[in-house]
Amino acid sequence: MALKTGRNKHPASQQHGFNTELEYASYRTQWPEKTGWCDSNDTSESDAEAGRDRIVQQTDQDASSSRMSAVSLGYLDDPFTRGLYPPGDDVPKRYPIINRGTYIRTKAIDQLVTRFLEASPKQNKQIISLGAGSDTRFFRFWADRAFEESGVQYHELDVEANVNRKRGMIRGSSQLSGYVDQAEKGSSFYRLHAIDLRDLTAKSPPIIPGLDAELPTLLISECCLCYLPPDAAASVLQYFTMHVRAPLALVLYEPIRPFDAFGKTMVSNLASRGIHLQTLKRYSSLEAQRHRLRLAGFDTGQGARDVYQLWESNEWTSQAERDRVERLEWLDEIEEWKLLASHYCVAWGWRGDIFDEAWKDLNGARSNAEAKDHELG
Repeated sequence: MALKTGRNKHPASQQHGFNTELEYASYRTQWPEKTGWCDSNDTSESDAEAGRDRIVQQTDQDASSSRMSAVSLGYLDDPFTRGLYPPGDDVPKRYPIINRGTYIRTKAIDQLVTRFLEASPKQNKQIISLGAGSDTRFFRFWADRAFEESGVQYHELDVEANVNRKRGMIRGSSQLSGYVDQAEKGSSFYRLHAIDLRDLTAKSPPIIPGLDAELPTLLISECCLCYLPPDAAASVLQYFTMHVRAPLALVLYEPIRPFDAFGKTMVSNLASRGIHLQTLKRYSSLEAQRHRLRLAGFDTGQGARDVYQLWESNEWTSQAERDRVERLEWLDEIEEWKLLASHYCVAWGWRGDIFDEAWKDLNGARSNAEAKDHELG
């Protein structure tokens, strides 16, 4: 939707040093891509819920735009983003702070996926991406021959409108559809499922076609479960912990720290537009995310780091990569970058030896810097 612009600064944008209401809106809505608002005047709860659903469903376009921006400027090497981008749309240019955030969250999750695939390389595996939208991870990993040694059954779940759009784009691309066909001829496959995650919380939930309960399985949720009520989000995870008997793991990308000044402003701005990140206050810190994973049954191990920590750590981002990224664009909003990056995190938890092999040497334990989180609640 179009945003009105003007000369007057929004009070929150003044507080955080942004130049215009449009710029501030970009910072607070375009990085955690599944964020938007409902302008409907309907007053009934069902209409309001339908409006919120439409916004969440449609914001995959923002996610795709952010990836296109990062790819076009050289942050990410992803030739498949264009194939899943609306034909004829111009390539957007996001702010440097947004591009860097897109880069970090993509690379961090890719590293966790890569480590999983490289552990027990002859073992067949399964990946399930929740609310996947126009995500390109399957195609990138297939092109890099990451599935060669072990067959990978790759599932993506999303609402019907998003699945139909993606399926049409894949069929319209000889390259993308060719990769799907190649996978089918070997020991891998790629499946799109039109399933609303809330349906998995029903007393008689649907069966996910092709789900293999005996394969080590990695779940991925990038800013997806946070839109569900906490109990519903927990029930979605319970669906998989009950149905998958093999080793199981979860990687999350979500906002955190809603109780400091920046977090309160973020929550207030979103709430004023009818958007509620419903798990945010319950899982408000890195330690709360680890505890959540333990309670969900991922009791072998848990880890969490905020995006700024991922950027600063050589374990996640090498000095050579930081130097390369810093050369791509001038970023003069250093304090804003630190502030924003500290309000999003990647968390991972697992049960089973194969994930212990993959992730046990990644340091995601509580750090001294997290003491302030405890003070804020």
